[in-house]
Amino acid sequence: MATEIERKYLVANDSWRDFATGSKRLRQGYLARTGAATVRVRITDDAAAVITVKATGTATSRAEYEYAIPVEDARALLDLAQGRPVEKRRHLVPGDPGTWEIDVFEGAQAGLVLAEMELEDEAAEIVRPDWLGREVTGDPRYYNVTLAGLDPVGEA
Repeated sequence: MATEIERKYLVANDSWRDFATGSKRLRQGYLARTGAATVRVRITDDAAAVITVKATGTATSRAEYEYAIPVEDARALLDLAQGRPVEKRRHLVPGDPGTWEIDVFEGAQAGLVLAEMELEDEAAEIVRPDWLGREVTGDPRYYNVTLAGLDPVGEA
């Protein structure tokens, strides 16, 4: 079992773009939500796909199970998804103590830009770059499931 520990922030300006080392396009949808877990399908660059089960946890930490699936299966599962698809371009930016994932949202969420960093430890200190805005970790308005137009149902 993997544990996902992440912190999430709004992005204050575009100066992060000078440091981006790559990007990928993500399209995802939610298949099921309960008080205990959420099931998501995601396609990356129309070339790879995963199905993910995320357990309910704290604002920064929760169990996560992720498995590769065929892209064709993922496309079919996206057709079964609840709410609207979440579409975004994820840019990678080196940071400390890890890599920033800067999500520039498209479609219904166009204009929203969020920065996330996955951590090894909940107590890890993050060096805040000047482009980083207000922390929104634990704010349900910024959960991807909420951005899909769904009730987070116990999501953290």
